[in-house]
Amino acid sequence: MLVIRGYKYELNINNKERTVLTKCAGTARFAWNWGLANRNQRYQTQTGVARYTDAMKQNKELNRLKRTEFPWMYEVSKCIPQEVLRNLDRAYQNFFTNTRKRKQKRTQQFVGFPKFKKKGRCKDSFRLTGTIKLFLGDKLVQLPRLGKLRLKERPNLPTSARILNVTISRTADRWYIAFAVKEEQSDPKPNKGPLVALDTGLSVFAALSSGIPISRPKFLLQQARKQRRLSKAHSRKQKGSHNKRKSALRLGRFYRRITNQRQNFLHQTSTYLAKNHSVIVLEDLHIKGLMQNRKLSKYWADLSHGLFQRILEYKTVWYGSTVIKIDRWFPSSKLCSNCLYYRRDLPLSTRIFHCPLCGLELDRDQNAAFNVANYYWIYQFRLFPVAESSAETLNACGEVVRPASKQAHVEEAGRTAPTKAGKKSYS
Repeated sequence: MLVIRGYKYELNINNKERTVLTKCAGTARFAWNWGLANRNQRYQTQTGVARYTDAMKQNKELNRLKRTEFPWMYEVSKCIPQEVLRNLDRAYQNFFTNTRKRKQKRTQQFVGFPKFKKKGRCKDSFRLTGTIKLFLGDKLVQLPRLGKLRLKERPNLPTSARILNVTISRTADRWYIAFAVKEEQSDPKPNKGPLVALDTGLSVFAALSSGIPISRPKFLLQQARKQRRLSKAHSRKQKGSHNKRKSALRLGRFYRRITNQRQNFLHQTSTYLAKNHSVIVLEDLHIKGLMQNRKLSKYWADLSHGLFQRILEYKTVWYGSTVIKIDRWFPSSKLCSNCLYYRRDLPLSTRIFHCPLCGLELDRDQNAAFNVANYYWIYQFRLFPVAESSAETLNACGEVVRPASKQAHVEEAGRTAPTKAGKKSYS
């Protein structure tokens, strides 16, 4: 099968090349702001179909203006403004598509309107297409209008890979190049590993149904003192001074190191799970809601559970495993994993789950991981018999979801009939 992958490497460049890359990033930022202002002005002044445009029309209009108003844009590759205007057009489409879906109540995700980019407040990056060549022996890459640039390490791209485009970006004082390639990959064999269920949290990064928890790393919290010191020193510098720029560089290097540590942990953990397990069962976390808690938001942000799930989803395709997300409202923490007793009063401060019915005492996160695995086996494979004539599925509390009659379910399930038939009690 054909897959599209990304390979990212650091550039080994001199000051002259660094100046040229900065000029390219500035051109990309200018093209974005020009295109956004042009669209806003067109919408306010025109009527009918003339109020709207696309990337191709804007690119032709910008090429006409380059001859008289923006001749300095000829110093960089023509691919840069082309790709930027395509990104802007895609941003507009995503905004209007999301607005339509939210009106139809098909999604709760919010996509904002495109914003202007300011120098020093946005990431310096640009994309190039066209003829791109790699010289593996000399660790060189040849790009349009930029010539040959040195890499710090030898690229490990497969020989059959076809380079689609490259994206050059800056983080603090380092420049990186990312190759988007299309390569042929053999269909992965089905993974024969066991099933594993994850319950993500704050006390541990994730509790596994195998009984071995993944410890919680503290990337930013361990360096909180240094972060406060660098941030305080940066805020005291005079705006626009050389010391302000130097302190911003020190702060950027600090955050780059933290980001690299976090991504390294997420990639190692996700690769281990995807390689050694056939099915990975996760909870559908509401990350936006978790981040609204001002007391716990920095802890959730430091662990990056949302990024971890996205990485896990595409890596399972590579290694022949499967990711399954269970219902967001399933009360995994309040159910007893042994007898399915439901505890309504279980505050977050209670870290040990105690079942008053069977006497089970277990760590709260570990008990939730067992419940996530039970949810998969019971509801995914229907281990409880379900008749086609009348639904007799049990919900998380052991109550009948859609009972045909109370007496029939009392005889079949051997349980007392629910007080309110047809009502889920996930709260």
